[in-house]
Amino acid sequence: AAVPPERLGAYLREFKELMRAHGRRSVVYGHYGEGCLHLRLDFDLLSAPGVADFRRFLEEAADLVAAHGGSLSGEHGDGQARSELLSRMYSPEMMALFGRFKAIFDPAGRMNPGILVAPRPVDADLRVRATAESFEDSVFLGYPEDRGSFGQAMRRCVGVGKCRNTSGGGVMCPSYRATREEQHSTRGRAHLLAEMINGEVITDGWRSSEVHDALDLCLSCKGCLSDCPVDVDMATYKAEFLHQHYRRRLRPAAHYSMGWLPLWLRLSARMPKLANAAGRSPRLSGLLKRLGGIAPERSLPTFAPSPFTSSRADLRRRASGERRVVLWPDSFNNYLTPSVLDAAHEVLTAAGYDVVLPDRGVCCGLTWVSTGQLGVARRVLTRTLDVLAPYLDEGYEVAGLEPSCTALFRGDLPALLPGDERAAVLASRTFTFAELLERAPIPFAALDVDAITQVHCHQHAVLGFGADESAMAAAGVRNTTLDSGCCGLAGNFGFERGHYEVSKAVAEDRMLPAIREASPETVVVSDGFSCRTQIAQESGRTPVHLAELLRRALP
Repeated sequence: AAVPPERLGAYLREFKELMRAHGRRSVVYGHYGEGCLHLRLDFDLLSAPGVADFRRFLEEAADLVAAHGGSLSGEHGDGQARSELLSRMYSPEMMALFGRFKAIFDPAGRMNPGILVAPRPVDADLRVRATAESFEDSVFLGYPEDRGSFGQAMRRCVGVGKCRNTSGGGVMCPSYRATREEQHSTRGRAHLLAEMINGEVITDGWRSSEVHDALDLCLSCKGCLSDCPVDVDMATYKAEFLHQHYRRRLRPAAHYSMGWLPLWLRLSARMPKLANAAGRSPRLSGLLKRLGGIAPERSLPTFAPSPFTSSRADLRRRASGERRVVLWPDSFNNYLTPSVLDAAHEVLTAAGYDVVLPDRGVCCGLTWVSTGQLGVARRVLTRTLDVLAPYLDEGYEVAGLEPSCTALFRGDLPALLPGDERAAVLASRTFTFAELLERAPIPFAALDVDAITQVHCHQHAVLGFGADESAMAAAGVRNTTLDSGCCGLAGNFGFERGHYEVSKAVAEDRMLPAIREASPETVVVSDGFSCRTQIAQESGRTPVHLAELLRRALP
């Protein structure tokens, strides 16, 4: 709404009284110099009494605006949403003139019927509907931020369209930036999911091919969780949809190859030389990619000679110091880049932590979550909590080196294991490597190097990066944190057949140009295994984990 600027103060005071009278509250923002205000008010639009209260509020709010000589809409032609209220702003004579003028150009009333002239009621065509019980009863995840309701989660998107950003910073929405297609934006996907639960346009529910196709290019980057004004979490919705879509059905090959990656990594660790030879052989690697639904353009990862958990089995013990921490042996670093875990152990030990490994194998279940195999993910996480429970009971903290695993513990556990008290404890005790160093600073030697950092999307969305920047500054690293969005690989996404071109386009949007512009002496830092893989395969640079960089600065 808008009022003459000189009336703004009086109008705001009375409007706030109106909100209080109706039990509503909102943050008021907008363009005060023009007397133009924006608000978002929440109403119960699912019940008849709620809709009646909605109408009463609109009528009284319209009368208040008119009393101050204002306009029902300050910026936009709100058409059907406000047309019925125009008679509270204009005289009957003026409304009749509007009708006569429109009839000159539209005698049959075919242009915009029900708007401005002979308007439809403001509460006649509300699109928000209750979610069918068949949907609410079938959902797997808990949706704690939406009172356990999948339908309420689907009503989060209000169409602001910030996800259609193509020139600014942030992470959201990488697939839209690559394709410029509405269905590949967060908003487009949210609206398709809403249509799915409404059941009028999309009538086949979880089996919908339209929703599946729109979600196929979602990178599950979680950028929308932090960058969207209403915290739409499309990565979670995609996991739920894939779980339901493929329930009791054959899945794509990539769900078995990359969804079950922790298992394949464990098996390959028994014969790493043979696995690496197969990966280097054009014929064998080509066959493996075809069978596994992997993009032929991708190089298969190289397995380490020995997993960190095997070479440092001595760390599978109980700690005795005051600062006791479990070093989380994520599958990526443990089997593929154990030097990261080794560096983290060395740095955390120098910081005064007594570092141990879990006494049995553990996994966060991330790859099963991202491929929508939520039943397996829940079983994996439940077993992991069984292993970690004694450590948590004794007050241990957990050090995460892979941002996606750390973010899952800190952000997704309540949805995956609703009501599990152990999950809440694990979430509160999990810290990033840099956060632990922030609490136990080390007098690093000055490295005197320049660095650029690609921040993992899940770290951007869930964990934050301030502690990492502080740690690098303490070690004499002149770091520039890139505002480069998603790396484009995004776990299994960039490895899946049919995704390579989009994956490469996402990387070329900002990240790869920034890395190419950096001097050869500049260190490229990235904690995410996916990010390091994309950078190495597409730029030729060899990025390092923060732990590897800081190990160089140990006194």
